[in-house]
Amino acid sequence: MLFISVMILSCNNKNDVVKEISKTPFIWESANIYFLLTDRFNNGDTTNDINFDRVSETGKLRGFEGGDIKGITQKIKEGYFTDLGINAIWMTPIVEQIHGFTDEGTGVSYGFHGYWASDWTAIDPNFGTKEDLHELVEIAHQNGIRVLLDAVINHTGPVTDKDPVWPEDWVRTEPTCTFKSYETTTTCTLVDNLPDIKTERNDAVKLPPSLEVKWILEGRHEQEMKELDDFFARTGYPRAPRFYIMKWLTDYITEFGIDGYRVDTVKHTEEFVWQEFKKECDFAFNNYKKNNPEKVLDDNDFYLVGEVYNYNISSGKFFDLGDKKVNYFENAFQSLINFELKSSAAQRPIEQVFKTHRDILNTELKEYGVLNYLSSHDDGQPFDAARDKPFETANILLLCPGTSQIYYGDESARSLIVEETVGDATLRSNMNWDAIQNNPETKAILHHWQKLGQFRANHPAIGAGIHQMITEKPYTFYRSYSTNNFEDLVVVGLYLPEGKKTIDVSKLFKDGDDLLDVYSGISTHVKNGKVIINSDFDIVLLEKTN
Repeated sequence: MLFISVMILSCNNKNDVVKEISKTPFIWESANIYFLLTDRFNNGDTTNDINFDRVSETGKLRGFEGGDIKGITQKIKEGYFTDLGINAIWMTPIVEQIHGFTDEGTGVSYGFHGYWASDWTAIDPNFGTKEDLHELVEIAHQNGIRVLLDAVINHTGPVTDKDPVWPEDWVRTEPTCTFKSYETTTTCTLVDNLPDIKTERNDAVKLPPSLEVKWILEGRHEQEMKELDDFFARTGYPRAPRFYIMKWLTDYITEFGIDGYRVDTVKHTEEFVWQEFKKECDFAFNNYKKNNPEKVLDDNDFYLVGEVYNYNISSGKFFDLGDKKVNYFENAFQSLINFELKSSAAQRPIEQVFKTHRDILNTELKEYGVLNYLSSHDDGQPFDAARDKPFETANILLLCPGTSQIYYGDESARSLIVEETVGDATLRSNMNWDAIQNNPETKAILHHWQKLGQFRANHPAIGAGIHQMITEKPYTFYRSYSTNNFEDLVVVGLYLPEGKKTIDVSKLFKDGDDLLDVYSGISTHVKNGKVIINSDFDIVLLEKTN
């Protein structure tokens, strides 16, 4: 890890005094990632709302709503993410989607969510342009925010009257997965009418004719073919389906300098695919940094986090597919999405939750990580669907060891129950900007998330450090983290009495140390191993200030 420091020179009559101020290092294992549906977050450009004649009436929340890349950039510029302590943004896929629609019992549905690719080499005009993405990454990096895109290698978009099925040497259209074994999870279609890329095959295939015709009409066929020739010449890979898609996805690293990929439907593809993908992502990222030294943020590797649906941290490195256990971390993913937190948070005391994460992250998953969440775009059983516990949700998610994933609207209690929707559409409503601007209760919820989010961003110890309970009642704990010449120590108290409260900090701090309760803004100092905070809140977030 690159340790960044700032040298401040102060002068007087006798000598020059140089003071070195350490900058908090960015660590993916403690990152605060904001996950948003590009189409549902913020509409920054109304002129791109309709493309490819996508005008049919859809089921509720099943069509494009107008959100785009410019809308995300706008909120970065306004400081929305910085105020929330966000240091990475994960966007749903922005590649060109199928032009037509499906109607599978949910009403007419378009590919607003980004997971129905038709051309991986193009950005869907509903989301914006390459220029828009260049600006987003540049502005995000200027604000210390990393950018994750979403990678789909497992399948194309559905077949429609406007979107023909790809050739049979590229995809299979049956059987549908039954998820009872390794084979019935990988060599099958995820659902009906979602053609499955034949990622297992190694013999060469030609480009789908529909894609070649499209590139010719767009005037870029020659350039795209030259780049493919160069890629296959450099790598020596056969022209098998998966390697085409890897080339197209790693181009977003080479051209835009994105910092990572969240990878979709990991367990539905052979594990060696992800090992190959990591190799190409690393090559592209290192090449980008070599060619753009002025744009390098630090020496972190390219970040790959995988969605192995229903993976739990308690499983350690392995996921059980019935007849085979697979280690998806090995030579592939730095982190996997942790589906366990939402259920354990509902069933266990918070200390037990934190302790479990600490124990596993520092033993079986040492040098790896998990991405924790409590609600998402496709989990129909979130921790708090009714949004009755937005403060508790923040406490659990943002203070849990591991990387945190805020799903857009977690911080503003955006409703996850929308009448007249079918299936996962209820999870995907438009961001509730009006409530953020005008509803006092929403503002109070957001303020709580902002305080915790900023504290987490400023202290890698929260996500990546060692957790240790101090007292059970009142509930207090500390986190400690050190690497190279950087050390981070914090004490946290939750569900404390309002008013005057005494906190034991002797495990970390010594008498005379000055501490700040970041939540209330109250400064104090350690006496007899304790501090006294007199605030109207039931939470304290303590950091050292001297």
